[in-house]
Amino acid sequence: MKSCKITVLRKANYQDLIDEYENYQEVPCIMQIGKSFISYDSKIPAGFCNSAWASLYPYVFALSSGANNIYDNWMKDPKKAIVSCSDGFRPVSFLIEVLDD
Repeated sequence: MKSCKITVLRKANYQDLIDEYENYQEVPCIMQIGKSFISYDSKIPAGFCNSAWASLYPYVFALSSGANNIYDNWMKDPKKAIVSCSDGFRPVSFLIEVLDD
């Protein structure tokens, strides 16, 4: 099983939805743009958001197990995927890349 590098690419913030629906969150998102993590054996990296991991895990597992082209030619590199977490208020987009260990 190969390792995967996960990089935070972008964070969105839907303030109108936050204002209308969300209860106050002291620390709503710990992800920082540009931060990278390594997943070994498809395990959650230290310091990674548990909620985001739930969204990313199927893709990390597939890519680390040898799957490629999981978006049917949408990605230029078949060993990569762009996946967003499921936070409806502050979605974060991640790049998942297979590492050649």
